[in-house]
Amino acid sequence: MKVVIIGGGEVGFHVAKALSEENYDITVIDIDPYKCRRASENLDVIVVEGNGASPKTLTEAHVGEADYVLCLTRVDEVNLIASQQAHKLGANKIIARLRNQQYTAHDSIIRPEKFGVDVVIHPEKAACEEIMRLVKHPYAVQVMDFEAGRLTMLGLHINGDCENLNGKPLGKVCMENSHFRFGVIAVLRGLETIIPWADFEFQDGDIGYFIIKTEDIENLLGLLCKEVTETHRVMIVGGSKIGRSLAKDLPSDSINVRLVDYNRPKAGQISHNIDESMIIYGDGTDIEFLKSENIQDVDSFISVTENEKTNLIAGLLAKHLGAKQSIIHISTTEYIPTIQEIGAGAVISKNLSTVNSILKELHTDVTEIPVVTFDEIEVDVIEFQPDAGSLVTQRPLKELNFPKDSIVGMINHHGKIRIAHGSSILTEDDTALVFAKPKAISKLKKLFGS
Repeated sequence: MKVVIIGGGEVGFHVAKALSEENYDITVIDIDPYKCRRASENLDVIVVEGNGASPKTLTEAHVGEADYVLCLTRVDEVNLIASQQAHKLGANKIIARLRNQQYTAHDSIIRPEKFGVDVVIHPEKAACEEIMRLVKHPYAVQVMDFEAGRLTMLGLHINGDCENLNGKPLGKVCMENSHFRFGVIAVLRGLETIIPWADFEFQDGDIGYFIIKTEDIENLLGLLCKEVTETHRVMIVGGSKIGRSLAKDLPSDSINVRLVDYNRPKAGQISHNIDESMIIYGDGTDIEFLKSENIQDVDSFISVTENEKTNLIAGLLAKHLGAKQSIIHISTTEYIPTIQEIGAGAVISKNLSTVNSILKELHTDVTEIPVVTFDEIEVDVIEFQPDAGSLVTQRPLKELNFPKDSIVGMINHHGKIRIAHGSSILTEDDTALVFAKPKAISKLKKLFGS
């Protein structure tokens, strides 16, 4: 499969990284020599330096032969023109990243489909969806839904004082709690990602990534000595696109929302446009201001200004002053593991949210493309359907020479889902959700292939 990515920034780079781990023909186009060099030196891709909206550049990249063209520059208009050019040249399917959501509004004069765009991804919308999942699960640092919400992946801090885990191998913990099933797909220990097996033991400060049926989340929290909590009071710092969207979508009968912005005219303008939330003029990095707003009573503190350093400082202060949950938006994805290690709170990036939205779109058409990539723990989530007669259909999982850096999290059999375990045997009618480090994917293909 040939994929052309126009725009080698954070989003384009991470999409290319996820796809280049497969045997796909990937071409990255960017006008910036630094971004081209970064892609060329770090990824197994073809790099074309040039204007992604230029017919000459697109022809040089053989866009007309592409199965997918992903228009992912930072400028909406460039993405639209590049989409139109790619469509004219004969590209099969085009996905465009558009920040301005007015392009897809019902009353929009300019419609993306007129430019040949098949699928539109809105970065801020994708980030808002991720934040809203975290607000729904304030005890987690990461949340992802699978199988139409029936299955949930939760990233949870491990408390070393929890007697249910203390000094016990994972296999024993599972046996002692056989009334419900869960899988541990990865553990972040410092900056190291571990794919745990039965003899693994948790340590204080670990972040465990659990896969579980949504209906069993309360049982899992009890096992981890965590309290089931709900969010009722939310404070948003930053009147950015993300902040404004959350201020409109989050309020409900049970959730009270305050949006804070340090720019008085901007705060005033937002207050005229948003009735669902209280709009406050103030500085989210001012300790006295946070105390005056009773930060200790806030269930979810969300820092989404346009400045990631401001977001980090505000999030750290809020956590220190007693906010139950701190959600920090950053743009530089390399910061994520370090921020998680110091326990600042949940970290989200609209760039990675966009990457995952794109991978999901690609996955609907092509199997064995990562459904999601967790860049901070270097784990991809891949859906596999075993071929008839493949190794995974012949023996239980525990008897297979399964790659150490991978684990089967879930098995879907004709719509019925179950958490995988060592004695599970797959059939050719099953679909397996596999969590793996990139280097394990080639071995997995051999196990699932005929």
